[in-house]
Amino acid sequence: MASIAFYYPLDEERVAADAWSRERGIDVDCYNFDLLDSTVETAKGHKAVCYRQRVPISADGSLYDRLAEYGVGHIGLRSAGLDTVDIRRAHALGMKVTNVPSYSPPAVAELVLTHVMTLVRQLNLFADRAAHNDYIVSGLMSPELSELTIGIIGVGRIGSQVARIFHALGATVIGNDIHENHEFDDILTFVSKDELFARADVVTMHTWLDEHTRHLINADTLRRMKPTAYLVNASRGPVVDTDALIDALDAGVIRGAALDVVEGEATLYNKTYDGRIPDLRYQHLQDMPNVIISPHVGFFTDIAVHNMVFEALDDAWTIIQGGTSPHEIHFDE
Repeated sequence: MASIAFYYPLDEERVAADAWSRERGIDVDCYNFDLLDSTVETAKGHKAVCYRQRVPISADGSLYDRLAEYGVGHIGLRSAGLDTVDIRRAHALGMKVTNVPSYSPPAVAELVLTHVMTLVRQLNLFADRAAHNDYIVSGLMSPELSELTIGIIGVGRIGSQVARIFHALGATVIGNDIHENHEFDDILTFVSKDELFARADVVTMHTWLDEHTRHLINADTLRRMKPTAYLVNASRGPVVDTDALIDALDAGVIRGAALDVVEGEATLYNKTYDGRIPDLRYQHLQDMPNVIISPHVGFFTDIAVHNMVFEALDDAWTIIQGGTSPHEIHFDE
């Protein structure tokens, strides 16, 4: 029977994969490492590979040739982002590619709400005071959401869910997207990026990572934000220029930031350290009381993990059997 190779699962993903395997009666072989040029040989004997990782699967593209030689006909990403796969090369070799575009928009949107409320209500600063036995409240008075404008860059599945939440809580919501979906006109107003940066009290990022969005947040765009504004990134790390953000925070160009994703996170996250995290930039960010860093956990809810695993494996099995999936990625995407 055909089997599926499943790469670098978290413990919770492995539980879901095992449950899918039992329910469907189909073998899923889990490997505790990423799918890379150095590990691709483990794909031998499988008809599909399934992964969720933050680095490209191949440095020089040869991995795709080897997958094709092994008879792999499907590459399944169990996440929404496509920046780790060369879709055209896979297609040229006869392989289909799928992702999970909507595993749980509320999961990410709820984390954004949590980060925004922590920043706006300055709970991290109150916690820092309390850790030093200081329970004085003066100096940390906060605005209410009804006073704030939330600016969303990327109003897709997740961005629109963020808009719904903040609209329901009384904030003014503005958004920017290359495709303006006016079904959302009752909860937000579409504006230019320039207007969004100038008006927003919170700028929250929900874009793809591609050549147009890499370092979309940079020294120039940060200077266009209010000095009282906060930045939230729950999309892809390289959407934000880390060095420019650090400079802006040091200089008081913006008030603070919450980062669920960061540049180079593949070498930093999902690990423990005896001492400090081995990157001076992130040590500096960790030392800032106005910065929150979470280790890419926007997806990490029971519903989202179940959906990511089950949808990715269902797609793999459908394609192995000669069927088609609505999640197949094509050249025009």
